[in-house]
Amino acid sequence: MNKTRIQLMLCGGTGCHANDSKKFQEALEKELEKQGLSKEVKVIETGCNGFCAVGPVMLVQPEGIFYQKLKVNDVPKLVEEHFLKGRPVQSLFYVEPASKETIPNMNDISFFKQQMFWVMRNKGAIDPEVIDEYIAKDGYFGASKALNEMTPEDIINEMKVSGLRGRGGAGFPTWMKWDRAKSSQGETKYVLCNADEGDPGAFMDRSILESDPHAILEGMIIAAKAINAHQGYIYARTEYPLAIRRLEIAIQQASDYGLLGKDILGSGFDFDIEIYQGAGAFVCGEETALMRSIEGKRGMPRPRPPFPAQKGLWEKPTILNNVETFANVPQIILKGGAWYSSVGTETSKGTKVFALSGDVNNIGLVEVPMGTTLRAIIYDIGGGIPNKRKFKAVQLGGPSGGCIPEQLLDTRVDYEEIAKVGAIMGSGGVIVMDEKTCMVDMARFFMDFVQDESCGKCSPCREGTLRLLQVLEKICEGKGEPEDIVILRDLSEIIKTSALCGLGQTGPNPVLSTLRYFMDEYKAHIYEKRCPAKRCISLLKFEVDPEMCKKCGLCFKACPSEAITWVKKEVAVIDKEKCIKCMTCFDKCKFDAIF
Repeated sequence: MNKTRIQLMLCGGTGCHANDSKKFQEALEKELEKQGLSKEVKVIETGCNGFCAVGPVMLVQPEGIFYQKLKVNDVPKLVEEHFLKGRPVQSLFYVEPASKETIPNMNDISFFKQQMFWVMRNKGAIDPEVIDEYIAKDGYFGASKALNEMTPEDIINEMKVSGLRGRGGAGFPTWMKWDRAKSSQGETKYVLCNADEGDPGAFMDRSILESDPHAILEGMIIAAKAINAHQGYIYARTEYPLAIRRLEIAIQQASDYGLLGKDILGSGFDFDIEIYQGAGAFVCGEETALMRSIEGKRGMPRPRPPFPAQKGLWEKPTILNNVETFANVPQIILKGGAWYSSVGTETSKGTKVFALSGDVNNIGLVEVPMGTTLRAIIYDIGGGIPNKRKFKAVQLGGPSGGCIPEQLLDTRVDYEEIAKVGAIMGSGGVIVMDEKTCMVDMARFFMDFVQDESCGKCSPCREGTLRLLQVLEKICEGKGEPEDIVILRDLSEIIKTSALCGLGQTGPNPVLSTLRYFMDEYKAHIYEKRCPAKRCISLLKFEVDPEMCKKCGLCFKACPSEAITWVKKEVAVIDKEKCIKCMTCFDKCKFDAIF
């Protein structure tokens, strides 16, 4: 009987799919068959590995060899050298940006070794479409314990001891929400999972769903037992087709195994889960708007109280938590609340998953203990800023978050500490910006997003964010006036205190944080009609520095409007009448000769 001696854990998340991991997998399986190795070497498509910057990636087990940036034409050499002859292919190993050191083992790579994988414990380690692999990793053991050994009060008390706070952004204590729903009167109650991740730069929930869908189902089962609910819904955006497909498979498998439906595990408890696909409206991430959407109504928030725990979906007691929150629950119940609360800070327990993106070397998913500094996330795990550029700011909390400057990089990741510096934890999007980012334009970008996604129900958000956007556009166009700063600040404060839901209440945060930390850039735009980062097109006039110009002609060759005149061994000249200010010459010049 032939036994598999090698398992190839190939990342099958959305990011790697976009980089042709499927084509690589097909070529790899054909080559293994050709070499007579298909019975010895097994290819397993996993969920997201987390290290998106170097995908497609593959982990060779049991050796722990990590391969990155894989292409179809790498397959013949990889199969022959490593899987046939036992010689790992060094040219496909990961290279640390700072030291240029080649590292073969995944656990030795800085990006991985400084993380703590609790929520993402199964990432890249199991086939998310095979329930047996999840069960082999202690899957559904927590649900079994909750259903057969614990009362609702026991479950809620364990959640209280754990200190788990909602990972969707507000950070509300999970146990408190569940306890309110448990105490609410009514035979019909609902458990909802918010998978409507909509923040720009955020992909945590999508990746968790793709790599470990059963963890969310198990967490929802436990929550259902805690409040005595018998129906659950996962609200997932349609733009997540792979996550939805794997959820559908997981639900069917769990039903086939008696883990969903009637009399789960012989406990006498009934619970079913359905998927509801949202159309991508950002405001439907707000809990009451999400519930209205499931009811078939327009997704718009409603005033609170009453809170969903008393009157939620179809006016019935309802709890709603996001994907990451539910993914934490099974381990808390299995290992105990005290185990979970042993990590983190006094007020923020456990770990937090972040989607690290922007101007940083190691783009991907990062899971760290609460209390880790932003500097450690960006530099120690993220590998710092590419192209030897300087760090300028980090946007935390999505469009409702704030921009944190370099002098505050030692701020700890903690709900209260992040709020003190003018940002919010949010769902976990972390966008890094280098010196070429204009902070006024960045505030304009996020305000454009907030204004576009406003449901329009309340006038502070509908009209106020539009006015903020208009003022920011005016400043970026070089038409700003000194009183605009006062307008931005005062109007932002009014919107924060009068908007109906969290979208409007936190929407002005990018404006307020950039005014707080980058006032010099606002003043340069308004008083000097200059953009220090050279990003606001209306304020730019392009010139060639004859002292810096190397006469290479790169700018001439790249210019799409033929606005640059250049003769070999001569300094280039820009015709300002023809120049369309597209920034191509500025970006292409390697010698900072264009200013």
